[in-house]
Amino acid sequence: MAEHHHLALIRIAVEDQQKLGVTDIEFKIPRSSYTIDTLIWLSEKYPNREFILISGTDIFLNFHKWKNYKAILEFYAVYVYPRLGTTLGEYENHPSVKLFPAPMMEISSSFIRKGIKAKKNMRYWMSDKVYDYMQEMHFYKK
Repeated sequence: MAEHHHLALIRIAVEDQQKLGVTDIEFKIPRSSYTIDTLIWLSEKYPNREFILISGTDIFLNFHKWKNYKAILEFYAVYVYPRLGTTLGEYENHPSVKLFPAPMMEISSSFIRKGIKAKKNMRYWMSDKVYDYMQEMHFYKK
């Protein structure tokens, strides 16, 4: 199953990071799951933990259309990475939203997929372990 291969890819990507973990809960809950559903499930399962939504500024183009977006902002922090061509907009001064000034890179999952399809060497955009696994599993070559 492609889902399990992508999960393995994520596990490889974070295996050396002690403060990061990987869960497969979104594969186990109904497909119509929304971010708020996942956050609530995690909060109920791990009541002594704090969960934070990490995203790029690009989510704020349509964030007002997300299911229960106001509840996300009320009960969870949102840590945001700047993305080219987008801003926080009306959420710029929201107390739950924290922008992390980081260098902007023109890299995205679609950039990686297009590069691999075009048979370009994308090794320098990710760790060697991740790239080797992607090559082994023939990700995005079709």
